[in-house]
Amino acid sequence: MKKTTSVFWWGVGIVIAFLIWGSIPESVLPNGNTANVTNIIQAFLINQFGWFYLIAATIFLGFAIFLMFSKYGKIRLGKPEDRPEYSYISWFAMLFSAGMGIGLVFWGASEPLNHFNTPPTIVGEAGSAEAGTTALSYSFFHWGLHPWAIYATLALAIAYFTFRKDSNGGVISSILEPIFGKRVFGPLGKTVDIIAVFATIFGVATSLGLGAIQISTGLGYVFDGIESSFGLQLLIIAIVTVLFITSALSGLDKGIKILSNANIVIAIILMVAVLILGPTNFILSSFSTSLGQYIQHLPEWSFRLTPYDTDNAWIGNWTLFYWAWWIAWAPFVATFIARVSRGRTIREFVTGVLLVPTIFGAIWFAVFGATGIHMEYFEGIDLFSDISQIGSEVGLFALLSQIPGGTVLSIVALLLISTFFITSADSATFVLGMQTTNGDIHPSKSVRLTWGLIQSATAAILLWVGGLNALQTASIIAAFPFAIILVLVVVSLIISFKQEAKRVDLSAPTKKEKTGD
Repeated sequence: MKKTTSVFWWGVGIVIAFLIWGSIPESVLPNGNTANVTNIIQAFLINQFGWFYLIAATIFLGFAIFLMFSKYGKIRLGKPEDRPEYSYISWFAMLFSAGMGIGLVFWGASEPLNHFNTPPTIVGEAGSAEAGTTALSYSFFHWGLHPWAIYATLALAIAYFTFRKDSNGGVISSILEPIFGKRVFGPLGKTVDIIAVFATIFGVATSLGLGAIQISTGLGYVFDGIESSFGLQLLIIAIVTVLFITSALSGLDKGIKILSNANIVIAIILMVAVLILGPTNFILSSFSTSLGQYIQHLPEWSFRLTPYDTDNAWIGNWTLFYWAWWIAWAPFVATFIARVSRGRTIREFVTGVLLVPTIFGAIWFAVFGATGIHMEYFEGIDLFSDISQIGSEVGLFALLSQIPGGTVLSIVALLLISTFFITSADSATFVLGMQTTNGDIHPSKSVRLTWGLIQSATAAILLWVGGLNALQTASIIAAFPFAIILVLVVVSLIISFKQEAKRVDLSAPTKKEKTGD
C-alpha cells in the first residue's frame, strides 16, 4: 500500500490483537476475557475520572462559545480568497449524518422513555409530569451543545492548521506542534495518532453495532417469522459492509454527499409524519417547556455528579457514557467536518456546527420522545415494557406500531438506519485512511478497504462478547486518553490564534462589514 505510515501498521496490529483476544471464549479465559477486563477498566474510569469527562466537555463548550463572539471569529479556514465548496444544505447534511446518524434514530424514542420511567435522582417520582419534562430536557442535554462543541473544537483545529496554516492537520499530532514543537514528528506524535485511530475505530464500531442491533430488532418486530439474533446482526453487518465500502471507493462527492442528503430527506419525512400523526400540540408544548428547562439547567447539569451517593449508576450509564462516546467519535467526525468546511470563517463554522444540529436534535427528541411519553402518561400504552424486556433498540418500532401507518413508517425507519449506517462507516473509512497515510486527503482504495473491513469486524466482535454493554464499555475506555489530547488541542489553538493576531489586524472590518452585505 502506497503512502501508509507506521501509524497504519500499529493501528492495524493493535485492533487485530484486540479482535483475536475478543474471539477467545470465556471458558478459556474466565477472568481475562474481553468483557470482564473491559468492564473492570470502565468501572475504574467512571468512578475515578467521571469528573474529568464532565469538566473537559464543558471546557470545549465554553471555548466554542467564546470563539463565536471573539475577534478570532473573523479568521477564515483557508486563504483569504477561499470560499466554501458545499452549500449550507449539503454541509449541514454531511456533518449531521456523520456526527449523530444511527445513534439519534436508536435513542430518539428510547432515551426519553428510559428517563421517564427511571429518572435521575433530581426527579421525585418516575412516570410523573416532572419526569416527562426532565426526560426530554436531559435528552436535549446529552445530544445538544456539548457533543457538537467537542466536534467543533477538534474540527476547527484540523481545518485551521490544514487550510490556513498549510500544516498537515489531517494528522492529529501536527495540531500540537505549537505546544511540543518538532517533537510531534517523533514517537510522541505517533502515540497521539495511534490513540486517535484507536478512539475512532471503537467509537464508530459502537455506532455500527447499535445500527446492526436496531435493524435486526426492527425486522423482527415488523415482520413475523424473522427472529432478531446475533446471526442476523452479523449478516446485516456483512451486507452493509459491502454497501459502504462500495460507497467509500466511489469518492467523497459521489458517495457520502449523495447519501448524506438522502439521510436528511428521509429523516425529515419520518419526523414530520410522526409529528402530524402523533399528539402534535403536546409535542410542540413539550418541546418548548423542555427546551426552557435545558437552557435553565445547562450550567448545573454540565458539572453534575453525585459525590454523596455511592451509586453513581445513572450518570455513569447516561451522561458519562455519552461524553465518552462523543469524545471517541471526535477524531472521525471532526476530520470529516473539517474536510468539508474549507473556506468558512471561524464564526460561521462554530455557529453552524454548534447550533443547527443541536436544534434539529432537540426537535427530533421532542417528536419521538414526547409521542412515546404521551402514549404512556395519557393513553396507558406500556412502551417501556418492551424496552425493558427486549432492549432500547425496540423503542422506536414499539412507538411506530401505535401510530396509523406504523408498518410503513417502520420500513422508512429501517431504511433511514441503513443509510445512516452506510454514511457513518463510509465517512470513517475515509477518515481512518487520512489519519494513517500522513494526512492524505485521497487515501488509496486498499487503505480504505482495509479500514472498512476492520471496523466491521470490530463491531461484530463487540456484539458477540457483550452486545450493547460491550459497545458502551469500549467507547468509554477509548475516549479517556483522547480527552487529554483534546484539552491540549484547545491550548494549541489559543497559542496559534494569539500568534496570528500579532501578524493580522483582526479588529479591522472585513469587506463584508464595510459594504454592509
